[in-house]
Amino acid sequence: MEDEYEEIDDGRVQYPLPQEIDPMGLFHSLRKLKILNADVFMRMQAFNLTTVDTFLTELEYSNLRELHTLERTPPDTHFLGAQSQMWIFAAYELLRTWQERCKKIVKWSETGGLQQKLEALKQKHDGSTHYGLENHIQQLESVIADPSIIDHIRGELLHMHIPFTRLEFIRVAIAKHEVSGKAKAIAFFPGYGRINMHCGSLDYQLDNGPIILGMINRRDIADSIRAIDLDSLPPSPDDLASFDKFMSGKFT
Repeated sequence: MEDEYEEIDDGRVQYPLPQEIDPMGLFHSLRKLKILNADVFMRMQAFNLTTVDTFLTELEYSNLRELHTLERTPPDTHFLGAQSQMWIFAAYELLRTWQERCKKIVKWSETGGLQQKLEALKQKHDGSTHYGLENHIQQLESVIADPSIIDHIRGELLHMHIPFTRLEFIRVAIAKHEVSGKAKAIAFFPGYGRINMHCGSLDYQLDNGPIILGMINRRDIADSIRAIDLDSLPPSPDDLASFDKFMSGKFT
């Protein structure tokens, strides 16, 4: 397979072969996010996402081999498309949950409401076993005990902004048939994917109304999460503003 899918230097994104990908790399990257790692249920979802990612990566390459053999769209492409969309939805929901939790904690910290929120959660706890509630309480207690965690969370949100926004954009197109942030704008090709000739993942079009912003596939999303380096400097405010402007379709 390594010879069959030798990378072509044609200016397009190059994809590592399956044997070059750490099978737990996605899980390890997600666990670097402090709030996610501190939540046993989000860790479980991250593990599930990683398990299905490995399965789909193998299926994508298998489907690509069959495409070359048959010289037509393989029958399994329909199953691959269905599973790819389910994976995208799952990835979005996990990162959306993480992001919302982080933003709330940062907001409560800035407004001085962390302790008040902690006490409110403790009042809800009637002494019976409630793992989800206890998990939230422990998270807030850890942040109050170590305020430096807030700065880590802010940095993580900056690092994840671009990967999450791209994921959100295609999730909205597939699930709601709309342009992200523009409920009245109908997505041009919602859910329609074409086989990427480099990795076998299905390419979906990113468009903002009449403007085509590019293509994205499930593999791009997984690779972008694996590539996050939280030890590096996060994107600057200017970089993020430029990215957001591009995604909005405003180029001038």
